[in-house]
Amino acid sequence: MPMKVLFVASEAHPLAKTGGLGDVAGSLPLALRAQGVDARLILPAYPSAKAGLLGLAEIARIGVHGSVGTTRILEGRLPDSDMPVYLVDAPHYFNRPGGPYSHPQGYDWPDNAQRFGLFARVAVEVAQDRIGQDWRADVVHANDWQTGLVPALLSLEASRPATVFTVHNLAYMGLFGWEAFQTLGLPDDFWSVDHLEFWATMSFLKGGLVYSDWLTTVSPTYAWEIRTPAFGYGLEGLLNHRADRLVGILNGVDYAVWDPAVDTLLPARYSADDLSGKAECKRALQRHFNLAENPDVPLLGSVGRMVEQKGGDLIAEVLPQLLHHDFQAVILGSGEPGLQDTLRQLAVQYPSRIAVQIGYDERLAHLIEAGSDMFLMPSRFEPCGLNQIYSLRYGTLPIVHRTGGLADTVVDASRARINDGTANGFQFSPATSTALHASIERALAMYAQPEVWRETLMRRAMSADFSWEHSAEQYIDLYRQALGNL
Repeated sequence: MPMKVLFVASEAHPLAKTGGLGDVAGSLPLALRAQGVDARLILPAYPSAKAGLLGLAEIARIGVHGSVGTTRILEGRLPDSDMPVYLVDAPHYFNRPGGPYSHPQGYDWPDNAQRFGLFARVAVEVAQDRIGQDWRADVVHANDWQTGLVPALLSLEASRPATVFTVHNLAYMGLFGWEAFQTLGLPDDFWSVDHLEFWATMSFLKGGLVYSDWLTTVSPTYAWEIRTPAFGYGLEGLLNHRADRLVGILNGVDYAVWDPAVDTLLPARYSADDLSGKAECKRALQRHFNLAENPDVPLLGSVGRMVEQKGGDLIAEVLPQLLHHDFQAVILGSGEPGLQDTLRQLAVQYPSRIAVQIGYDERLAHLIEAGSDMFLMPSRFEPCGLNQIYSLRYGTLPIVHRTGGLADTVVDASRARINDGTANGFQFSPATSTALHASIERALAMYAQPEVWRETLMRRAMSADFSWEHSAEQYIDLYRQALGNL
């Protein structure tokens, strides 16, 4: 009998996505199924999720605490997949405009505690085979604060599956007040420091950390970092207490989508054996941003949220300091209005050197990965990060702050690492504009040595393998451990 795993998430690409969690939930369950696991995904029934599934049908109606009437459970399948996906269809909570967690105007939905409290209760019913489908989970894999109540609620069951809880970003804790706690129908003793209470609030995330059999983060370095005061957000004591059940498993990437040899969004494809298409992508990127189509000028790219965590302010501070070099920089993203304005002003001030596009465009994101020579990712913290992994495959050498998954995937181009053939990018620390500036200077100097840049660094970067297959194997081993510990 194959192992049965219910993967519980609040978003999954391509049905709903706001960040890295969506990428993981859209890829890891499929990778598990490819290795013989009966993995199934459960999500809230957002309008986009209902529209994106094939063969969607109602399979059950149940009433749980928090329901407005009965809640329907729908089942469908992802396109090009045999994976069952369950949707929790509670229109009062999930049939809304905007994102999964927030109003179109940007503020969080005020009833998020009730929304994801209901979602957690329905996930428990599905896992425990109480919806008439003759399928009971062996393992429930919950993700981030939106699902933190799932392990907590399962702890109340006389017999339950093993539980794994993954922290994708500890900064988002799912904090709610006493009034919200009272509406959720939870045991009174859950409001205590040993359970869900966190500095006179309730933390959904803490529910996952306290009650799960095993805890994971999305990179080994981040698993260590969150046990320190600098990254623990007040939960480092709990995480150190549970350190024997905390592991870091690096996220994978989908090379069917993010590989220049097969990327249908590019004007030309290329590989480590034939790099000619990269030059064509560079010309197309320069043309898009009205920059001079110069094949020799080093082109720096950046794609991401324009927020302090991602280090966009460091990029804005450093670029004017590089003007004594011949370089171009292209930036795609959105975020804090002040930072957006600062970057746009740089583009106005230096139109032949710096170009900025506010917003997100999938095709342009792929073109920046392919057409740039270097990729700037100076995140102050980064649980895993995906863009630096994409950049490696596209032969666009990443320049990253030494933190989290960035430290685990990018090997700095020191002389020793170049000589032993392991270097694939550039690291800097601490997270300051001075350190970033020095790292870019090193990269520009190396770019001026085309033989080293192309034959050593680029080809090494493009050979790196961070596919989901490896991550899935590690999760399967962890699931077996969790089952053995029940």
